[in-house]
Order: sequence, then C-alpha cells, then structure tokens
Amino acid sequence: MCGGAGWGTAGLRGRLAFRRPGIYPVPCRNSGADPGVFPDVTNPDSADSRGHVPGGGSDDPGDPSGAGGSDAPEGSGNTGGSRGSRGSGGSGGAHGSRRRRRRPRLRLRLRHLALLAVFAMVAGCAPFLWVLSSTADHRHTAETVPERPVALVLGAGVRPDGRPSLLLARRLDTAAGLYSAGKVDAVLVSGDNSVEHYNETDTMIDYLVAAGIDRERIVGDYAGFSTWDSCARANEVFGVEAATVVTQDFHLPRAVRLCRAAGIDAVGVADSSLRERTFATVYGWFREVPAAVAALGTVVLRPDPMFLGDYETGVDDALAPERE
Repeated sequence: MCGGAGWGTAGLRGRLAFRRPGIYPVPCRNSGADPGVFPDVTNPDSADSRGHVPGGGSDDPGDPSGAGGSDAPEGSGNTGGSRGSRGSGGSGGAHGSRRRRRRPRLRLRLRHLALLAVFAMVAGCAPFLWVLSSTADHRHTAETVPERPVALVLGAGVRPDGRPSLLLARRLDTAAGLYSAGKVDAVLVSGDNSVEHYNETDTMIDYLVAAGIDRERIVGDYAGFSTWDSCARANEVFGVEAATVVTQDFHLPRAVRLCRAAGIDAVGVADSSLRERTFATVYGWFREVPAAVAALGTVVLRPDPMFLGDYETGVDDALAPERE
C-alpha cells in the first residue's frame, strides 16, 4: 500500500510544500520508484508521469534525476525553512491570541479596581458628611451663638518658647471675646500635659489671664489628649452639661458631634484661619475626612477617655459666684 510512512511525516510535508495546488503525490516505499519522483495521479499525460517533478528546476527530458533546486532532500535548508516559517507563524498567532484573551481580563480588573476606589471614596466621605449635617444647627458665629455657662477651648500646638501657636492663640481670643460679651461665664481649657516639658493647659491659662479674664473663672484640664477625651472628661470629670466649644472651623463639626455624644448640650463657635494659615487650614479639612470615620466609631462605642480620674470641682467653683 502506498503512503507517506516510508518518508517520515516531516519529510513528506517538506516535499509537499512546493507542489502545485491540486497535486497529491503518493510515494511508495517498495515500488522501486525514484524517491525524488512523485507521479501526478490526476493527470497521467503530464510530465510528472515521465519522471519530472512539477515545479522543479528543469523541464528538460534529458535531466535524468528530474530534481530541481526546490526539491531538496529531507533535512535540507529549504525544507527546514518551510517548517520554520510555518512554526514561527503559528507561534506568533498563538501569542497574539493569548494577548487578545488577556486584554478583556485586564480591562475587567481595571473596572473592578475603579469601582473599589469609588466605593472607598464614598465610604470615607459618608461619615464626614454625616458630621457636617448633624451639627449644622449647632454651629454659630460669635454674635449669634446662644449663651452657655462654659466655653470649652480645645488645645493645639505650643511653641518651644512656651507661647501658643497661631491657631491656638486664635481659639483663645475667640473664647475671651465670648466671655467679654457675656456669652459664657467660665472657660474650661483642655490640653495635653502628658510630658513634663510640654504643657498646653498652663499656656492657655496664662494667655487668657493676659487677655483680661479673671483667673478664678478659668479651669484647666491637663488630660485632654484627644477631642473625645476633652469632651468626655468635661462631662464626667468636671460635670459640664452645656458648653460652647471653641476651635477652628475645620475641626468644629467633629468637636461638637463628639461633645454631644458625650452628653453635653454643645454648640460651637469657630475661628476661620484660612487667610492666616492657608496650608494648615486646607490640610485640616482633608484630615477631617478620615478623622470623621474614627469619630463615627467613637460615637457608637463610647469608650472611656485615656485617663478618667476622679470628679473635680473646678467648673463648679468657677460658676459659684454667678449662681449666688
């Protein structure tokens, strides 16, 4: 039976690579025919039946071999080139197909990342918007704020020379103005004194005394390590039930929200520091976005302040003359 087994699959493909369309050579292993000659079984009268190879290098009947430049033996450069060209083309097509399959997956992943980013932004901004909206009716100007017995001034930075930072000084000026206008009867200053060489509370007391407020009307809280600590201690340690919170405008919504969560009937007056401290104020607004997330957790969990301590009568003593 005739077939390509005697030549090997690669050899047969190499010989077929240069045949004309429609020609089907059938080499025979034991026929005794010259392996280089492939008869054209579709056209018995063709030159192929006389021993010439179609597409060969010569059609001269005197060429006994009938072999041309293109009918190289198996393993020759032409055959290898033919196989190599097909192999490289197939490999390139496979790589291109894989790249095309990867692109939709990449786009899908990018869409998922974009959705996650949008969700994170919404989730991060929602508590901030809640803080703003829930305190809108409790934030006032110095002229329109209702009267409260106590002004609660929240601490800020102190310079190495012991003077208050610009932001803290502006808070204290606002509190002094409220006291002079009769809007409050006493001032509770809450600051950080966790280390010996850093004392926000005494700095604030000295500043208010220099501003003309009687010393007996000023009460110091030395454990106001955070906004929540200041609010919680004002209620639980000093017995404050109603107060006007004084701080910067970017900080005021969260401060009022936390003080009201601590049990204080709190309203707030803000100092606008945008013109004097533009960078610090803009940074403060951005900082309030993640801080509002933490505030939401604090309102829900209501943890104890870092240092609670015993009840102190400082605010009661400061308000006693007015009650008489």
